[in-house]
Amino acid sequence: MSDEIEMMRDPYTVLGVGRSASQDDIKKAYRKLAKDLHPDRHPGDSAAADRFKDVSAAYGLLSDTEQRGRYDRGEIGPDGQERAPKGFYRSTGQPGAGPGAGGEDPFGGARGFEDIFGDMFSNFRNARQPVKGRDRKYALKVDFLEAARGASRRLNLPDGRKLDVRIPAGLEDGRQIRLKGQGEQVQGAAPGDALIEVSVRPHPLYERRGRDIHIELPISLSEAVLGARIKAPTIHGDVTVSVPEGSSSGRTLRLKGKGIVPRGAEQPGDQLVKLKIVLPDGGDQELRDFVRNWKGAGSMDVRAGMKTD
Repeated sequence: MSDEIEMMRDPYTVLGVGRSASQDDIKKAYRKLAKDLHPDRHPGDSAAADRFKDVSAAYGLLSDTEQRGRYDRGEIGPDGQERAPKGFYRSTGQPGAGPGAGGEDPFGGARGFEDIFGDMFSNFRNARQPVKGRDRKYALKVDFLEAARGASRRLNLPDGRKLDVRIPAGLEDGRQIRLKGQGEQVQGAAPGDALIEVSVRPHPLYERRGRDIHIELPISLSEAVLGARIKAPTIHGDVTVSVPEGSSSGRTLRLKGKGIVPRGAEQPGDQLVKLKIVLPDGGDQELRDFVRNWKGAGSMDVRAGMKTD
């Protein structure tokens, strides 16, 4: 797996906000872009997927107030990498730098050849000394429920090390987790970070849309006609729902607070349950006889709303 650091755009530009934007403004901008660019809305569109990753990486940096401050001060780049101190390159060999700058006699005063050459060799050593080890990028696949509810996973690295990765509840597909100090280890310099890009596997029952969870729930004809209290699965466990009498296929029930519960004190999402009437396999003779003799069968035009003239 490549560990090269990609050139990344200014995170403020990526999210479309100014540098004076509040944390709330940054969060709102990220949510809008993440919703519009989510891979579920653009299947097979690699450009949209890359843009979604850029937006997630930009929010990952700016949502961390400490990292944002360091970026604003120029201490780190948009990829979170340490930057050389201001004036670093000028002091290590650019014209006008070092002894003699400003019109002073480079061989006069209290400074002699030993001091001058000592500074030169010291600056040469500093120029070769890395400011920080490189960041390492890794990929991690997690199950839908692990991302929704939060989990801990162990990642085996190519160098034999093992990293314990905490998956925060509500993590979205394509988001990046930064583990400080777990990247390239360089003697005499601060270690780089490990950047874990998380892919979320789809679930056979649940579909995530923002903070809400959508599910299709089969019901019998008698439950639809007469109403019933039935069990419905949620990401937090089974709950009992009431199917109203006379429910049609497509009717949607909302379970408040049963969706994604994000970090912090934000409002949790809901689960939306779409009812689907399922008839007996192979048919039922008694049911067929009933429908044939049902006097109200033809009294309602169920396709009336589809007429265009």
